[in-house]
Amino acid sequence: MSILVNKNTRLLVQGITGREGEFHTKQMVAYGTRVVAGMTPGKKGLEVAGVPVFNTVREAVKETGANTSIIYVPARAAPDAILEAADAEIPLIICITEGIAVQDMINVCAVLDWVGVRLIGPNCPGLTTPGETKVGIMPAQIHAVGPVGLVSRSGTLTYEVVWAMTQQGLGQTTCVGIGGDPVNGTSFIDCLRMFEQDPKTEVVVLIGEIGGVDEEKSAQFIKDKMSKPVVAFIAGQTAPPGKRMGHAGAIISGGTGTAAEKIKAFNAVGVPVANTPEEIPGLLELVMRGK
Repeated sequence: MSILVNKNTRLLVQGITGREGEFHTKQMVAYGTRVVAGMTPGKKGLEVAGVPVFNTVREAVKETGANTSIIYVPARAAPDAILEAADAEIPLIICITEGIAVQDMINVCAVLDWVGVRLIGPNCPGLTTPGETKVGIMPAQIHAVGPVGLVSRSGTLTYEVVWAMTQQGLGQTTCVGIGGDPVNGTSFIDCLRMFEQDPKTEVVVLIGEIGGVDEEKSAQFIKDKMSKPVVAFIAGQTAPPGKRMGHAGAIISGGTGTAAEKIKAFNAVGVPVANTPEEIPGLLELVMRGK
């Protein structure tokens, strides 16, 4: 089993003829992802890696039955791209684009909530269900099939942790990068809830970072709603207050959002927190033996 994407995912790539869109489309096709359509206005009739290109999302959905969209377009156009996919009744949208204005995302997320469409991102690496489909920019070779679900705010740390797990024989059900912007479509709690309901996921890894209170909320959700063990890692433990570290949402402000507060919240509900990403496989083996 898996969450969100699997071998039945029929993927549309918005911005497929751009440099990033074309490159990653070829990588996804090579992995075995069912990329059924691409979309760039005015480019109908072209093909990228054997994938037909359409002028509009609605046209692509009608012709190919696409049920998931991934967006590789510049920040100024990304909000409209997300809304176009939602208007075409695509139920799952993944937005890789970084640098989208916060106000734009507030408006977009309000619309998506209203129509019932799920967004992963923006400013995220996408998601991978090993052995079935890769949707986004995660490296293909680091994954293996197994019982660990992973959700992360950081793309780079996702790759590091997944590779460390794979090397220790700990494969994954699905790895989800939710993105590090202040406003995004899918939260830690959304993914934790799905992993809790997935029969093949036995344990979950949560990779958080400084800024906001999503990790603290997740700790309470784990205590109240989850039966499966969770292992965590918090990035930014040495970050100075008031200085943004990497992601737009990774900033300690007003004395909140510190790594220490997040670690304390997880420890209070019995979630072990790794000091380094390399410690995660060892903690996973301990909690899996003890569950």
